[in-house]
Amino acid sequence: MATRWGIISAGLISSDFVSAMQVLPKEEHQVVAVAARSLQDAKNFAAKFDIEKAYGSYSEVAKDPNVDVVYIGTIHTYHLPVATEMLKAGKAVLCEKPLCMNVRETRQLIQTAQECGVFFMEAVWSRFFPVYRELSRRLKDGEIGEVVQVIASFGKNLPHVERLQRPETGGGVTLDIGIYPVQLTTLAMGGDKPLKVLAGGHLNKNGVDETISACLVYSNGRVASLSASMRADLPSEAFIVGTKGTIKVHYPMWCPEVIEGPWGKSTHPLPKNSFTFHFNNSEGLMYEAAEVRRCLNEGLLESPGMPHAESITLAEVMEEIRTQVGTVYLQDSM
Repeated sequence: MATRWGIISAGLISSDFVSAMQVLPKEEHQVVAVAARSLQDAKNFAAKFDIEKAYGSYSEVAKDPNVDVVYIGTIHTYHLPVATEMLKAGKAVLCEKPLCMNVRETRQLIQTAQECGVFFMEAVWSRFFPVYRELSRRLKDGEIGEVVQVIASFGKNLPHVERLQRPETGGGVTLDIGIYPVQLTTLAMGGDKPLKVLAGGHLNKNGVDETISACLVYSNGRVASLSASMRADLPSEAFIVGTKGTIKVHYPMWCPEVIEGPWGKSTHPLPKNSFTFHFNNSEGLMYEAAEVRRCLNEGLLESPGMPHAESITLAEVMEEIRTQVGTVYLQDSM
């Protein structure tokens, strides 16, 4: 039986997500509903992708008995209330990253999912790319020995993305872009929490971080050097350095097709389809959709590839970074 998806928000990332799913077998994945704050936007989205139902409110998806799992593509200031409503309605949820605005909200949302006994996953899509799966396997097999250091960056010049510029829309580079070097580091460090986070950077005129640099200090002599910017194009590569060698994750490190190490170079081309995408390598969003179906079929409440504990770790590290730089959100004082 097909996994029946409901889509929350008819924005660009939701469009890319549904476009990417076109490669997946129709007997396994079916988008049955879409909701937007504007009914007309939902109808336009539904017409584009031949979706049966279009709703002008998110609550209607929560009430739709034909929806098994919901993909939440709203901006992250809405994640907590929308995901909470869906979980309490018994819907499995794949929620875009960052999961929430801060650690408190993240813990609250995960607790709700656990209390409801419903599958819930943060959509850190990188984790399910073939390159990341190969990376995980090679690290587990000890091909580069013990990890000593991670060096990773992600930067794009994004002055035109208005939501990134203001605190009221969850702006700032750490939550939107910095999460990618952080999640790669967490993967390389086996899910461990850092002992210490040391961060510096600069705020824009609205008081959100636009450039950050952070050092994460881990146990057993391990460190990470991370940088992110929404003012400049950084190399956006990653290096995992071990006692026996180094693995390089090529650009774009957040959605890569190439990995390189002592064994040589491995290339994992993404499947292509006829849809137009808005973001780099969005075809790869199909992998997280496939992971959700796998977890649901196996009766799992969280994905081993992106478990709840790691979502909390990401939130903790990002909160340390952006507050040390000086970014504060209204949600921090609630």
